[in-house]
Amino acid sequence: MSTTALDLDALKAHVGRKQAATDVLLPGPANLLRLALGRSEPELHDGDPLPPAWQALYFLPRVATAELRPDGSPRDTGVVPPMPLPRRMFAGERVRFLRPLRVGESVRRETVLADLSVKSGGTGTLVFATVSSRVLGADGAAALEDERRTVFREEVKAGERNQAPKREPAPADVPWRKRVTPDPVLLFRFSALTFNSHRIHYDRAWAMDVEGYPGLVVHGPLTTTLLVDFARDSNRGRRIVSYATQARAPLFDTAPFELRGRPTERGCECWAVTPEGTVAMSCEVELG
Repeated sequence: MSTTALDLDALKAHVGRKQAATDVLLPGPANLLRLALGRSEPELHDGDPLPPAWQALYFLPRVATAELRPDGSPRDTGVVPPMPLPRRMFAGERVRFLRPLRVGESVRRETVLADLSVKSGGTGTLVFATVSSRVLGADGAAALEDERRTVFREEVKAGERNQAPKREPAPADVPWRKRVTPDPVLLFRFSALTFNSHRIHYDRAWAMDVEGYPGLVVHGPLTTTLLVDFARDSNRGRRIVSYATQARAPLFDTAPFELRGRPTERGCECWAVTPEGTVAMSCEVELG
């Protein structure tokens, strides 16, 4: 599909589209994620600060099965309109905490479609959607600001290899390293906890035979969570003020990958590194 075949004006008409939702940061999902990730913290209770990036467990999509695409992803994703390009991937996000979110509190999220843009890349036509959100506490004051980017790509013909984007070598001279094994059980549990029915994360036949991947795809938000937890573990006693991630290449369940990190003047920078030693996702963290 060429960029001219897309009706960009029709898509851009949705920019400014707004949505609001409420939720309660119940301890159950957070404690299940703690178990899924094998973390050693004690059980979380009402009033405890919610770990940064774990807000992905809340404000889940409420989409009926009949409203899903064949690949399990929603046809209409909140403020993002239905897209003519079927392949949807997490591209990155920027999150700032104005105060800690706390387990048990009632919250409201206000979301707006901030931008839609079309680009031509090595994998064909790409549509980038930027969604901005604010999470407000019961007092109406903002606790979190978020800007998330999603990319939509062209169809891959069945049996063809899904080409990975160009990759860059990851820094090797770093003080912090951690090995991660993304097995199918972890991917399934994260899909379940985030109500993510995208089949590339749990249906191996679909991921490989239909979408041309070498195995199950690790969720972008899961990689984000692992990176932010890694930054938190490497800086005990300090508070995460903000983080920004950029997805560069996919990770799969076919081999372990590595998290790497190092301190910076304002906090730290971390990377999820493919088995080949290239950057899968970068993460800049500001610490308080």
